[in-house]
Amino acid sequence: MKKLFAAACLVVSVFSFAACAQTPDPSDYIRTEAMIPMRDGAKLHTVILRPPNSEAAGPALPFLITRTPYGVEGASARAVKFGKPELAASGYIFVYQDIRGRYGSEGTFVMNHPVVEHKSKSDVDETTDTRDTIDWLLKNVPNNSGKVGVLGISYPGFLAMMAGIDAHPAVKAISPQAPMTNIWLGDDFFHNGAFRETYGFDYVQQLEAQKTDVAQSSKEDQFDFFLSHVNFAGAAQSAGMTNLPTAKVFLAQPSYVKFWQDMAVEPHLHAPEVPTLEVGGYWDQEDMWGTQAEYMALRPHEAANDPQHRVFMVLGPWNHGGWSRGPGDSLGAPTGEKSAQGLPGFGQVTFGGQKTGEYYRTKIEAPFFEFYLKGKPGFDLKDTASFRTGENQWHRYDVWPPKSGFHITQAYLAPGNAIAFTAPASRTPSATYVADPANPIPYRHRPIQSTYGQGSTWRTWLVEDQRFVSGRKDLANFSTPALTGELTVTGDVVADLFAATAGSDADWVVKLIDVYPDDPKLGTQSGYQLMVAEEIFRGRYRHSFTTPEAVKPNEPTEYKWSLHGVDHTFLKGHRLMVEVQSSWFPLYDRNPQTWVPNIMSAPASAYHAETVTILPTSHLDLPIAEGAKLP
Repeated sequence: MKKLFAAACLVVSVFSFAACAQTPDPSDYIRTEAMIPMRDGAKLHTVILRPPNSEAAGPALPFLITRTPYGVEGASARAVKFGKPELAASGYIFVYQDIRGRYGSEGTFVMNHPVVEHKSKSDVDETTDTRDTIDWLLKNVPNNSGKVGVLGISYPGFLAMMAGIDAHPAVKAISPQAPMTNIWLGDDFFHNGAFRETYGFDYVQQLEAQKTDVAQSSKEDQFDFFLSHVNFAGAAQSAGMTNLPTAKVFLAQPSYVKFWQDMAVEPHLHAPEVPTLEVGGYWDQEDMWGTQAEYMALRPHEAANDPQHRVFMVLGPWNHGGWSRGPGDSLGAPTGEKSAQGLPGFGQVTFGGQKTGEYYRTKIEAPFFEFYLKGKPGFDLKDTASFRTGENQWHRYDVWPPKSGFHITQAYLAPGNAIAFTAPASRTPSATYVADPANPIPYRHRPIQSTYGQGSTWRTWLVEDQRFVSGRKDLANFSTPALTGELTVTGDVVADLFAATAGSDADWVVKLIDVYPDDPKLGTQSGYQLMVAEEIFRGRYRHSFTTPEAVKPNEPTEYKWSLHGVDHTFLKGHRLMVEVQSSWFPLYDRNPQTWVPNIMSAPASAYHAETVTILPTSHLDLPIAEGAKLP
């Protein structure tokens, strides 16, 4: 979630401080406010929090800055002490800033403002606003050390990365966490060309229809709402949002055109300008892609053996921002437990008692900033730390994906609903099903609430027990027998699907699922189906994201795309399952399955049920641990 809340302020996100605004502050951090001028004259509302007596006594302190579109009026000593206790105890000057056009700041807000290349003196973007802010702080806040760290999660993660592009000389460390990086290729608004309908609908209204960010909330099942409005154009018109800047581009330019390309961050990343700590979660419902994409863009260009020009990465068993709050010893609600709507069959994954969030905050994040901003020893991460689920242990790698200890193995989707680790000799189709846009497959239990609406299960839907859909007839399942030993998958999982559709367009969803044994000793987790990796691909973009084209009906076609990084052990007695389907609604808009130039405005007459065929050459590329016994 873009904005995270915690009851009674026991944990406070770096995004929003509204939850703590009415609680009296402890007296040990001094709060001041400033309107900091930018080079174009706009002034940005900024809150500064520093330890008592630090203006004149004691050592000079570095700055820790978070810039956000989510409001900083409630930023307080309590927020600092409970949100970042390890860092607060050490002593920093904490700075929180409303970006331009949001909350108390002047200027015009631009969603994920593109980096301006070859700037003139009057050009502004988030890199220049960061530099101008730092210039002012260095000159106007007494007894500072002249060193700056920048961190943030989600949109603030994007802003943290902006601090590392054309970096101010005072910036000594940044930590982009779940950063919005490329919102067309793999983050918030599109994945491989498929439009994230509910998210785009809710989030654009939240940020562009108002200067604050009151969440959208509807009592109507969003499955029914979007189905009844046929397409995104109909839904947007009903909400009166068609003139919002990003919605206008959704409607007119849904392909990977210059507008979306200009917003992408990774083309601007070369050698790390400052030490960079990337952080992401394996079950991040919003921005899992960006963490790994930024690391992959920076890592090849590191300066050899230079700790000042390094990129590090942490991947853990978290949802969006989960590493920043709570112990991190589980995720989700117990399987069989009823939701607020009375629905059974949600899911929970536990991590063997490991407090993964606490480990990250105390063993990695705090030492990272202590080392680079204060010169204190203790930061020992050489490249990547990853928490391997199933086995439930931390591992450290020299590079991600690991180059030794694992090999790529093809897991074929074979006839008979089987997974085979050698190519099937049969040319018989592995599966067929009829995909009907009139009856799309829901991506989470119904009723589906607004993304951030009251009672929403959005935050943990990626760990929902998939049995709620796996028995449907409009998808295909493939499974191994029960494993006779452990099987570890570590690295990038790639779907290589060979399939045909009777239509002239199609969506493809592939899920890698860990199926727990049917064992009463497991209690509510008996038979649990846990998604380990999953992703969608829109068929019209199989050759080019910029130039969509129709699919040839009934012609076998290859579709190949990444399901992203995985570090997971399938335990003895568990099964690997791969699920293939052609809708994931209403997170993704429905593909009409007949060619139309623009799905955003596809007429109701274009939506047709079509027969889908999966061929036995289809497979997943799995990076499997050396020596593992295959079933």
